[in-house]
Amino acid sequence: MSKGMDSFPFSAIVGQDDMKQALLISAIDPGIGGVLAFGDRGTGKSTAVRALAALLPKIRVVKDCVYGAEPLSGRCTCEACAAFDPGKPRLSRLVPTPVVDLPLGVTEDRVMGALDLERALAHGEKAFEPGLLARANRGFLYIDEVNLLEDHIVDLLLDVAASGENLVEREGLSVRHPARFVLIGSGNPEEGELRPQLLDRFGLSVEITTPVEIDQRVDIIRRRAEYESNPEVFRKKWSRKEGAVRRKVSQGRAQLEQVKTGDQMLTRAAELCVALNTDGLRGELTLIRAARALAALKGDKQVDVHHLRAVAVPALTHRLRRAPLDEAGAAVRIERAVSEVLGDD
Repeated sequence: MSKGMDSFPFSAIVGQDDMKQALLISAIDPGIGGVLAFGDRGTGKSTAVRALAALLPKIRVVKDCVYGAEPLSGRCTCEACAAFDPGKPRLSRLVPTPVVDLPLGVTEDRVMGALDLERALAHGEKAFEPGLLARANRGFLYIDEVNLLEDHIVDLLLDVAASGENLVEREGLSVRHPARFVLIGSGNPEEGELRPQLLDRFGLSVEITTPVEIDQRVDIIRRRAEYESNPEVFRKKWSRKEGAVRRKVSQGRAQLEQVKTGDQMLTRAAELCVALNTDGLRGELTLIRAARALAALKGDKQVDVHHLRAVAVPALTHRLRRAPLDEAGAAVRIERAVSEVLGDD
């Protein structure tokens, strides 16, 4: 996975506003549960995710910790963390927020980690070689074509996502390490549906379609050609706008806890979910959380109906039951319910 600073600038991506907004919301509040971007091929899904890496604030990690542990958490038991005196502050450093690519066909050992064979053969030492989950801890785990992921890898991810820990017990090893990550998935629905258990793990879901406006398509072609001609000059040209988005993400994160959500907005969110007959309460929980993150992104101090309206489709579209007597798509049904419950803008 690109480190972000070498990728196509996020702010230079033409259109796909719903996807970009969902990614920024997820960057401000990683607890929302990540983003699923489903739709046509060649519409910038992977480009946007890779570009997001450049906008994420750096995180502070314990020095030499292979799992990127948070210095004040005390949950990590790796050699570096265990070496510190419990009564003294741990040495730390700032690193970029990890954005890790999980490729199709990846093995379980590569995901979870396994015995370090090179060290075992060369030195006769039994040591653990961390996998992709260790690298993604406190960051983002990106899966392109997530609907084609093998079932045993999906089960593994679901277990780790639920517990926040990766437990590896094999080949005489017994290792447990923190593994909290934001899951970002993309794919084409024509190639297969997502398992309901995995679909439910995503906080937000956005549908990506091929742009049909000629001017927009021309802009995309022009910017892509300009980038490929000289990536460094292109990134420099967009650096000011990129910096502005980066500051909005940092300020949004800092302001998130101060954003207030009144009882009236909680009631509206619940009414909306009841009107749509969503299962469980995860719908309104995500709806409120996403609305707060959006308010923080915009610099607003309080959640209002505009925020709820803006996040209703991505927060609820993958939580609706099928309606055999209603041929309208999920997004249309949600927009209809939003109009009835929240009123028109």
